Amino acid sequence: MNEPEVNFELAKTFGLQQDEYDRILSILGRIPTYTELGIYSVMWSEHCSYKNSILEIKKLPRSGGRLLVAAGEENAGLVDIGDGLAVAFKIESHNHPSAVEPYQGAATGVGGILRDIFTMGARPIAALNSLRFGSITNGNDRTKYLFKHVVQGIGGYGNCFGVPTVAGEIYFDESYRDNPLVNAMAVGIVKHGEVAKATAKGEGNPVFIVGSSTGRDGIHGATFASEEISEASESKRPSVQVGDPFTEKLLLEASLELIQSGVVVGMQDMGAAGITCSTSEMSAKDGAGMDINLDFVPAREENMSAYELMLSESQERMLVVIEKGKEDIAKEIFEKWDLNCVQIGTVTKGPNVKISYRDKVVAEVPANTLVLGGDAPVYVRESREPEYLKELRNFDQNSLDEPSDYNKVLLDLLSTPNITNKNWVYEQYDTQVRTNTTVMPGGDAAVVRIKGTNKALAMKTDCNGRYVYLNPYKGGMIAVCESARNVACTGAEPLAITNCLNFGNPYKPEVYHQFREAIRGIGDACKKLDTPVTGGNVSFYNESPDYAVYPTPTIGMVGLIEDVSKTVTSYFKNEGDIIALIGNIDFSTSIGGSEYLSNQHGLVKGDAPEIDLEQEHLLIKTLIGLAKAGVINSAHDSADGGIAVAVAESCLINRNIPKGCTVIIKQHDRQDFVLFSESQSRVIISFSPEMEAKVMDICQKLGSGFEKIGLVGGNSIKLNDIEIPLETAEDAYYNSISKIMEAEVIR
Repeated sequence: MNEPEVNFELAKTFGLQQDEYDRILSILGRIPTYTELGIYSVMWSEHCSYKNSILEIKKLPRSGGRLLVAAGEENAGLVDIGDGLAVAFKIESHNHPSAVEPYQGAATGVGGILRDIFTMGARPIAALNSLRFGSITNGNDRTKYLFKHVVQGIGGYGNCFGVPTVAGEIYFDESYRDNPLVNAMAVGIVKHGEVAKATAKGEGNPVFIVGSSTGRDGIHGATFASEEISEASESKRPSVQVGDPFTEKLLLEASLELIQSGVVVGMQDMGAAGITCSTSEMSAKDGAGMDINLDFVPAREENMSAYELMLSESQERMLVVIEKGKEDIAKEIFEKWDLNCVQIGTVTKGPNVKISYRDKVVAEVPANTLVLGGDAPVYVRESREPEYLKELRNFDQNSLDEPSDYNKVLLDLLSTPNITNKNWVYEQYDTQVRTNTTVMPGGDAAVVRIKGTNKALAMKTDCNGRYVYLNPYKGGMIAVCESARNVACTGAEPLAITNCLNFGNPYKPEVYHQFREAIRGIGDACKKLDTPVTGGNVSFYNESPDYAVYPTPTIGMVGLIEDVSKTVTSYFKNEGDIIALIGNIDFSTSIGGSEYLSNQHGLVKGDAPEIDLEQEHLLIKTLIGLAKAGVINSAHDSADGGIAVAVAESCLINRNIPKGCTVIIKQHDRQDFVLFSESQSRVIISFSPEMEAKVMDICQKLGSGFEKIGLVGGNSIKLNDIEIPLETAEDAYYNSISKIMEAEVIR
């Protein structure tokens, strides 16, 4: 194949700026080859280099707590959980691929994040996700198609691979219509002494490619690192990546066996940019280099060029450095699992990665000039507060008409897609494979038991993009606090977070302001709650010509339960139990940014809810203390829909045995503002009457407010002026999405 002449005009089509092209000329001292131009374009893309985000990300607390490695040092975060064990976890986006082909986009997103976990030597124990789509209630069949097939892709890959998909969140808003967000998270367990590192060292050590063969999957997408195609021409739209979960399962077992054999020097998943990314990042990690011969790469398509081999994003592949002289051990292991294990090069003194193909050197570049933390370009973009904030915050909620039928309002909220139970989704996932899931989807957080111990992990993803849109700083803080509150409701101590930062075009000052302020809010919350950031992902360019998505910095939180028998669930248990509100009992009645304001009045206005980090910190300590003492029967966060929805959900979450209640919330403002405000740092708990004194004592000692509000019992939800039979509430809460999706879905 004749390659085009390399010049700046060509470089522009690869997404490179003039100063970046000039920088490549300076680094190499010559005009790059076509393959080198491709290598630099993908490695200097936002998705790989974080060039527009890394300076802000570095402001986050990225060490401390129980972290075993600082953020960004390895494929995933690693946190000590005692007994010689660590939890590895990470979240990443697959937004644009899912918009192009929703099933495979979502499936390969799951496959990629699982590889990040087991590449470190950790066996995956759970998968989570965070999804955003346009409205599914306005007759848009394209949105319903995307929703349906993304869910099928997640379930199809995870179910076949054999990892339980245990938790997540889903929001629907028209800001996501053209750019759905598909964020995938995985969690795994590894012994301290069996952690593999993503490095290449030891001059002369052999470099192997293992797993699947290489095709032309995702090559054009690789040029724009999959997450920047909205800025690309149609000719650069990606060819579809196709996942094979059965091959991934074999790769998991072979990789873990290889690591345990003791012959691995370093290992890295071939994700974005494939061989390009893994060779350069592993080499730069310890200042080494590599000589790679592409003639030896197992290819499943004929006449692939060096450019295509280097940038292919074919799935289920790893790059592995093996100790010299122990090659046969690696080959024997992979032969047993019927997978490729082919030496394609050697580690060199460095600093260059040299690529040969068909008796010709097609690329030779200094590894350090390609990578995050090396000599890749780093930018600070212009930041400006969006004009819309002044208009939206100038909002008088008292000008709204008060509802005449509160029963209808609560039923509307229980059936709105943002609040209603997502059983239509999670019933398509295998949530119990490996038999360790002790708290299923549908509550505040999932809980997964750690086999061979008495411990368990609670995990959750969380973000309310509407809050971040209205107030990026507070919205970022709330995302961290709510995810921490969710895991604490199970009795878990929040350990650390991973984040997936989904925003529009960073070259737009208003978008960059949203990004910077959200990062600032996340950082302040993490510092207060002692939940450092283990790593994550930035996804920019989530926008269409008319609008960007709501800024959505998704938080993935993991917490530790030392005694799994002390786990607390979200739903009411026993007739006659006392219901109480703990935490922020003097809550604000602002409805800014609330689901009530959006659902009942069609408005997204006001400010995000107030959040007091000290109050949140004390509430989390209180929840952990109550769980350890074994004095409460349930705990459920008050969030979307406010306290009215939280009470109703506490009645309904256990679908097998729903419980009614009688609750009175003191009115110090209009009833709709009191019941549906999304004021933060509040949790509904229930406990037996004989435990009342102990519960009050723990709340007082640990600094949380306490107020009795009602009793469990009866066949209806009675809340101030509201009275709804359980059967009616159940139908609204459990059947809404299925009724919407039963209509024909067309592409």
